Amino acid sequence: QYQQKWLRDDERDYIKARLHADQGHSAAERSITLKDVGKVMSDYKVWLGGFMYFGIIVPAYSYAYFSPTIVQSYGYDKIQTQLHSVPPWAVAFVFAMVIATASDWLKHRFLFTVLPICISISGFAILLNVHDNLPVQYAALVLICMGMYSAMPIQVCWFNMNLGGHHRRAVGSAWQIGFGNIGGIIATYSFVGGDFRKGYIICVSFICLSALSCIIYAVSIMAENRKKANQTLPEGMTEQEKAELGDLNPDFKYML
Repeated sequence: QYQQKWLRDDERDYIKARLHADQGHSAAERSITLKDVGKVMSDYKVWLGGFMYFGIIVPAYSYAYFSPTIVQSYGYDKIQTQLHSVPPWAVAFVFAMVIATASDWLKHRFLFTVLPICISISGFAILLNVHDNLPVQYAALVLICMGMYSAMPIQVCWFNMNLGGHHRRAVGSAWQIGFGNIGGIIATYSFVGGDFRKGYIICVSFICLSALSCIIYAVSIMAENRKKANQTLPEGMTEQEKAELGDLNPDFKYML
């Protein structure tokens, strides 16, 4: 194992303690096997993590790919289109920092995922119904951008923090990111032919899938926490055996 030479011994001990408090003994010394992958993928909560990220990737990538095209449809020339494509990203950056800070401070993820998604849905709803008011349409683009790109990192953080142990976290995070990014393929075709209404409907459908997955996931982990409250570990279990259980260990509490 490598050690950072610029850290003092007490600083290394502090970091190790923080990591242990976060995920406990991770069993990272053992290689991941196909059996480990099968065990992780047999957990329905892992599938939910993939679908909530998949659902938000489609509108997020669609916006990234086609927002200049949408802005240009408002009558701007090429230079003005590029200039007007920047403010929604700037607002999204500030809002994402606020959401991330508040989420970390309150030690809560669910509401800070669902509320930004609702903001994005409201933006799409405006674009589906308002066609002759440029300031309102542009404001809707801002809502869409700030909502999606604030919810996305919270989803990834939330899901990964609820995966205990090296093996479950490695496989689960790979599944979420790998499966979720398949949505980028769908996004490339969402606004083909300049049919914005069809594109907005596709985006709303997938972001609602993401919201539904988040809600089901939240209900599931609350049920699991209640179930764990009545469970006890068998006597004589070693630390290694506990580490192999990961977040399935009764002592591991899922974060809402």
